[in-house]
Amino acid sequence: MIYSLDLRTALITTALFLLAVHAFALVRADWVKASLPKFPRSRVAGFFLLLLATAWFWGLVYTIDLGEFTEWRSRILMGIPVAAGLALFYVEEFLAVRALGMLALLAAEPLLEAAWMRPESGRLLLVVLAYAWIILGMFWVGSPYLLRDQIAWVTRREVRWKAAVFGGLVYGIALLVVSLTLRR
Repeated sequence: MIYSLDLRTALITTALFLLAVHAFALVRADWVKASLPKFPRSRVAGFFLLLLATAWFWGLVYTIDLGEFTEWRSRILMGIPVAAGLALFYVEEFLAVRALGMLALLAAEPLLEAAWMRPESGRLLLVVLAYAWIILGMFWVGSPYLLRDQIAWVTRREVRWKAAVFGGLVYGIALLVVSLTLRR
């Protein structure tokens, strides 16, 4: 087990993250709607998100059991920052989206690990969210223009914006409620 995250902690952490992000989007809707279209091509956001994804992936490779590839660990650890540097230098288009996709893929793993082999049916809310992040993460890394299109679609109409914001808030509340109903 890489992460020592139990199901309750994973549910609460994810719920608080969803509630914070979506509450901010609700309270500062005009600013968020104006800023979101600039995000996909933001070099600053791309740099910091790529730095975060690189550090997270490096730490993951440093601590996990690589099985038959364990003897490659030092080479992989050296290659991670090199690959990040090359991505920063050569992948200028939509770097923020690609890095966000990497983070979505990395964030799904501890959630799935916390829900692994748990009998509670409430864990499925966490699993569904993790798989949604995996699917979105793969598309954002491979076809980053899709996030630009998704942002344009959500921000084009007020009803879509409200549905997305309130949907995230409701999902966060549902995760919080499920975390409180777990047996200790």
